[in-house]
Amino acid sequence: MSKKKNAFYAQSGGVTAVINASACGVIETARKHKGKIGRVYAGRNGIIGALTEDLIDANKESKSAIAALRHTPSGAFGSCRFKLKSLEDNKREYERLIEVFKAHNIGYFFYNGGGDSADTCLKVSQIGETMGYPITAVHVPKTVDNDLPITDNCPGFGSVAKYIAISTMEASFDVASMCATSTKVFVVEVMGRHAGWIAAAGAMASTDDYEIPIVVLFPEVEFDQKKFLKAVDDKVKKYGYCSVVVSEGVHWPDGKFLAETGLKDAFGHSQLGGAAPVVANMIQDGLGYKYHWAVADYLQRAARHIASKSDVDQAYATGKAAVEYAIKGHNSVMPAIKRTSNKPYRWKIEMAPLSKVANVEKMMPANFITKDGFGITKKCREYLAPLMKGEDYPPYKNGMPKYVVLKKVAVPKKLDAFEL
Repeated sequence: MSKKKNAFYAQSGGVTAVINASACGVIETARKHKGKIGRVYAGRNGIIGALTEDLIDANKESKSAIAALRHTPSGAFGSCRFKLKSLEDNKREYERLIEVFKAHNIGYFFYNGGGDSADTCLKVSQIGETMGYPITAVHVPKTVDNDLPITDNCPGFGSVAKYIAISTMEASFDVASMCATSTKVFVVEVMGRHAGWIAAAGAMASTDDYEIPIVVLFPEVEFDQKKFLKAVDDKVKKYGYCSVVVSEGVHWPDGKFLAETGLKDAFGHSQLGGAAPVVANMIQDGLGYKYHWAVADYLQRAARHIASKSDVDQAYATGKAAVEYAIKGHNSVMPAIKRTSNKPYRWKIEMAPLSKVANVEKMMPANFITKDGFGITKKCREYLAPLMKGEDYPPYKNGMPKYVVLKKVAVPKKLDAFEL
């Protein structure tokens, strides 16, 4: 084996409009440091690619293809929802990781994801100490939920916020034009299991130029049906219509989600789906207003065509910083975004220890939510506005965005098959 180690990069969890910009930052930066990093391998479908030795040779991709990742949505290498158990509970998985890393001379591990991914990255970083294999693991932040601690915001969030704010604004214009004789309430459901950051962005649809009556339902605020219906009714009577932005994680006082299905996902989280129709039916039954509802679902996190420039720049910067930290010997860390100024908006990258990031969720501060529990404060607007600013349109061809699809050439396997 050569002294120069190869790098492993993978994407995890729900993908975003800008996670590939982080991939671009990692791969382009690694290529600039050929003296310290050999080849860059990507895991096909996240950490599963490492366990099954299903690796993609990123070096087989052209310079232009890697550059095009910056404006391409979703996860170019495939993502997964798979959480490593503790070393005590499943030593077999960690032994397998070491086998694969040794077989392919991998000494750097970059894992691009949210809170559960930070936990995976932390566990991998500990392999060197507990199992005698030197591996430098750096977490690359990503989550539309914006719920990672320490960092001011998370790459992926700004673009979702922009999409939800614009969609709420445009749909509200539609409802306003029809409310005299037809629909009076529009309900849109957005992502956010425990943190209401995305829902808060819906309130940004109402601006100084055009006031829009909006009721926001946050996971941080216990749902009060009577109070909610009064808030909607008051706005309809005043404006003729109302838009409702509901987070999928809105819950009753007993903690049960409005949209709980009783199912669990791969991380053990409650499977949610259907807060919008639940709320819409309440409005129909309680107030008699005609309504329409929509679930933003994948649309909100895949909308690269309307991504925030701030978000794209930060996604790339965190990927770049991750590699720079690793080659300097920093292990078990994450590049975090630090806001240094609101007006003008300025930010920089700082290093955060993974031990303080993994398994910690950052909720909406109380002073970001209005006292009635249905809106956002000026302080929240000042926080959100810069994250949504700037346009970074992808190239277009025949009226459609021109995204890149990588060749994803497989690295020849050297080990026996591994059953998950």
